[in-house]
Amino acid sequence: MKFKIMRRIIYMGTPGFATEPLRALFDAGYDIAAVITAPDKPSGRGLQVNVSDVKKCALELGLNILQPTSLKEPGFLNQLKSLKADLFIVVAFRMLPKEVWSIPSLGCFNLHASLLPQYRGAAPINHSLINGETITGVTTFFIDSKIDTGDILFQESCVIEEKDNAGTLHDKLMNIGAKLVVKTANAIFEKSLSSVPQSDTDEPLKTAPKLSRETGKISWKKSNIDIHNQVRGLSPYPAAYTEMICGDKIIQIKIFETEIVTNSSSGPHGSIIKESKHSFIVSCGQGYLRILDLQPAGKRRMKASEFLAGIREPENCSMK
Repeated sequence: MKFKIMRRIIYMGTPGFATEPLRALFDAGYDIAAVITAPDKPSGRGLQVNVSDVKKCALELGLNILQPTSLKEPGFLNQLKSLKADLFIVVAFRMLPKEVWSIPSLGCFNLHASLLPQYRGAAPINHSLINGETITGVTTFFIDSKIDTGDILFQESCVIEEKDNAGTLHDKLMNIGAKLVVKTANAIFEKSLSSVPQSDTDEPLKTAPKLSRETGKISWKKSNIDIHNQVRGLSPYPAAYTEMICGDKIIQIKIFETEIVTNSSSGPHGSIIKESKHSFIVSCGQGYLRILDLQPAGKRRMKASEFLAGIREPENCSMK
């Protein structure tokens, strides 16, 4: 549906998660005065210039693109004001200074991939899986001077299924979030909603800090359930990892998919049992975990059967 009266907005985002909400706003007929995204960055051996997913989407849609290096630079702030947008919408972007979010007359709202106030922070999708949650969702809220603490506009829940990993859950929440962004923008322009302060909860608040290398390091002292959830929460990227010790050889391995073995007993944590030429399990602090999909350093991603074909006597190796 196209609006008879143009509703002028500015959109801010960078990664793939922010592309579907942008498309949804475009399809809904919003007048997108500009799309603000991260500057292009050279990377790799050839220093090839990489552009953000949001920039690629904006180029495809023929939208005006701004890529400031500083959000407080006076020239950029003046440019924002000159575009005369009524509402700013933010999805997966950096923290905005007050000089930016205070510009539009109707405010500035953000889409966050959790049911706030739970999982405030940079990586809510990953941490909800790592912690073994069965329900998550998306929230739109007005931006204020703190991170992910503003008044809530709308929320929508999403069931986390047993087979979900960070990749599949990302896509589910992206699509739910795209619809919620349009719903929120419509309600703001129609002045048909009331924001609600983020309430205190009796449950401890769980946070979602930025992922670090330590987040991905597997400790085989943990239970098979905890390690399984860690693998899910980091697959397909950046992936949980471990070291396989075979004599004096150390192989670093990324693990993408596992399966909990329903056996209450376990051997020394990290010990490997070859079940057949197709599969093997690893002993955890509690129970066993079957490794299904992995990637040894310097090689491509592969199934367990292919990995076993290149390892002699894996039972004499161990995971560290």
